[in-house]
Amino acid sequence: MSALATLKLVTAKRPQQATPVQLRRNKLSKHLWEQIQLATNLAEGNTYAPKRLRTVKDAETGERRTVEVPKRIKPWWFTSDNGKVCLQIRYGSRILEIAKGKNGIQVDNGEQLISVLNTVKSCAENGELDVQIEAASNAVRERFIK
Repeated sequence: MSALATLKLVTAKRPQQATPVQLRRNKLSKHLWEQIQLATNLAEGNTYAPKRLRTVKDAETGERRTVEVPKRIKPWWFTSDNGKVCLQIRYGSRILEIAKGKNGIQVDNGEQLISVLNTVKSCAENGELDVQIEAASNAVRERFIK
């Protein structure tokens, strides 16, 4: 029996362009993935510093070259006065208001933080945060309108 015969074959067509809502979801999901990686590595005692390419110009020769530099990722969580860890979800520079008047999620420790980040990531991918992302996107967009 052929290995191809065991697979489910379909006629598929790739979408030409993603919708703006899907692009926003993907952006938030990517940043949440980075936060999960950061929290996981900090819990294990490691550092997380992904690399990015940057073009720099040599001051003496004027030559341009591409250099790998570490990407700076700021944690979205902090320790509050009562010793609990508070997580704020960000879209760009804006903090998302998760519920009316609530912009943070309180967790007990780092292990719970990772599971909460995974939960928020799945919620973002399923479209449960679309209204909040839209509001933050519009607020950022208003700064550019003159």
